[in-house]
Amino acid sequence: MMKRGKPAGKAALLLLAGFAVYAQEPPAPASIEEAGLRQLRTLRRVFVDRLTGGETAAQMRDILISSLEGAKLFVLTENQERADAIMRGAAEDLVFTDVHTSSDSLNAHANFGTGGRSTRSASGGYGGLGVGESESEHSAERRHEAVAAVRLVNKDGDVIWATTQESLGAKFRGASTDVAEKITGKLKEDFERARKLR
Repeated sequence: MMKRGKPAGKAALLLLAGFAVYAQEPPAPASIEEAGLRQLRTLRRVFVDRLTGGETAAQMRDILISSLEGAKLFVLTENQERADAIMRGAAEDLVFTDVHTSSDSLNAHANFGTGGRSTRSASGGYGGLGVGESESEHSAERRHEAVAAVRLVNKDGDVIWATTQESLGAKFRGASTDVAEKITGKLKEDFERARKLR
C-alpha cells in the first residue's frame, strides 16, 4: 500500500508544479485588453494631468478637457484625490514652414566649320547652334501639425487605456482641436466596446 501511494503523491506534486508554472505565465494580450476595458467601464471621475511637451501642451490640455466634457463619458474633476483614474501624457502643437526648391535645365550646343585655300580662290565657312532652357521653382508652405499621446492610469498605477493621435488640421478646426476630438472619439469607441462585455 505504501509503495502504491508514492507514485500517486509524485503525480499530485507534478500537477501542483504544473499549476504553479501556468499561474506564473503572463496573461494573453486579449485578456489584458479586456481587463482594461472592464476597468474603463467602471470609471466615474477622471483627473486630466498636465501634459508634457512644451508651451503648447497646456493649451492642448484645456482643449482636451473641453472635448472630453462634451462626450459625457465620466465626470472630469480638478481634484486628483477624488479621481478614479488620471489621464497623463504628452502633446505638441507645431507651426512650421515646409520649403521646396527644384530646378531643371536643358542645354545643347553644336559647332561646325569648313575652310580651305587654293591658288585660284579662297573659301571658308563656319556654323554654330546653341539651345538653352532653365527653370527653377521655389515654394514655401506654412503647415500646422499637432500630436498627443495620452493614457488613463488607475489608482494602482496600472495603465488601463492609451492612444496616440496626430493631425495636420481638419477642414473646420485646427490641428490641436482635431487631435483632442480624435482622442475623445477613440475613448468613446472603447467605452462602447466595454459596455458590450458581459
